[in-house]
Amino acid sequence: MYHKLPPVWSFFLLATTARASAILDFSNAMFNDRTLSSSRLGSWPQGTYSGRHVTKRHNDVLASTSTNSSNSTTDHVWIIQDTFDSTNFFDHFSFYNESDPTHGTVDYVDRDTAIAHGLAYVTNDSQVIMKGDDTNWLASGQYRESVRVSSYAQYNTGLFILDIDRAPWGCGVWPAFWTLGSGTWPETGEIDIIEGVHDNEHNQVTWHTNPGCTLTPTANFTGSIVASSNGQPNLNCQGGSGDTFPGCGITEWSRASYGPTFDSQGGGVFAMKWDQDGIAVWGFYRVAVPQDVKDGSPNPANWGTPVAMLAPDNCDPLTYFVNHSIIFDITFCGDWAGNSYATSGCPGTCSDRIMDPGNFVNASWIINSLKVYRRQNITSRSSSRAVHTSVGPMTTVMLGLIALISLVHLVHGWM
Repeated sequence: MYHKLPPVWSFFLLATTARASAILDFSNAMFNDRTLSSSRLGSWPQGTYSGRHVTKRHNDVLASTSTNSSNSTTDHVWIIQDTFDSTNFFDHFSFYNESDPTHGTVDYVDRDTAIAHGLAYVTNDSQVIMKGDDTNWLASGQYRESVRVSSYAQYNTGLFILDIDRAPWGCGVWPAFWTLGSGTWPETGEIDIIEGVHDNEHNQVTWHTNPGCTLTPTANFTGSIVASSNGQPNLNCQGGSGDTFPGCGITEWSRASYGPTFDSQGGGVFAMKWDQDGIAVWGFYRVAVPQDVKDGSPNPANWGTPVAMLAPDNCDPLTYFVNHSIIFDITFCGDWAGNSYATSGCPGTCSDRIMDPGNFVNASWIINSLKVYRRQNITSRSSSRAVHTSVGPMTTVMLGLIALISLVHLVHGWM
């Protein structure tokens, strides 16, 4: 039997259907907005997103990233690129066995010799060891065996995090952890991240470049600019032979940044951030290592003021530093440790000291890991962008069912 619905019920039916449509449209909009929000993170490698961290598997190493804001206000994250540790370190570094360009009393040995003589090995505690010879007595004028290694990989920016229990130190010892560009020095730059001599307790960060690069003294860093021969801060980073162009350096204020104090309290972590915002270096003794570094999700924005900073204002970090390999070395005497020996407080002469192996028991790198992260900028989209939804077949069917059910109930109640 056909019954015509009164106008009031027709209106109620239309309102019910409209409400159901609105609910579904709101649900679709929420889903699409969530998808849009995820797309604001940029193009990510395959992985999982949870909260503020993105985790991914890279070369069997589980790594995570966290959001940073740079001076250029571009949001970005640091994604693991390379990990060098006890499982693979010596597979990714070549051994240099030529004469020392810094004129040290050192015999850099090749890979096979270094391993055979116990100068390069991995411990049962999964630590990488590189050291100078501390076993053999030398005749006068003889050079002491040591190692210098260089990464096969080259980098053009990155976040480099070195975790060590010891950096070499001792009278006559001159170690460095640094990066060097390819080609003729210093055309593609040099960055000395850890460097010192003798029993010094303050690490020195130094840059060597082509002409035209200078430190910005008003940049935000805690260290002290190394003075030139006239006693004034040396802002010129140009590298060259002799004392004319020694590069520009910044000395860390903390006694725990190098030498016996750094060694005695368990070492720590050094980090260098190199991107378009400049080149910054931090040093953390063991108990002060940031949690995000321990977790593998480094966020330099949380680390406070760096000890050293080469700002981009007066030196483009992407132009003056190109195709850098990572280098570890240990030399003896030479241009710095040799020339400064007489005023260092060390006994005798550097040439005499080199003969006794007992003087070099602390001349070793004890490395837990070296990790290199690459910067991934986050692509932002306007928050005012409209969210467009479309009604698909399933939505249409659902609306029809809701309308039909409402109609049956209404007709039944009216009858």
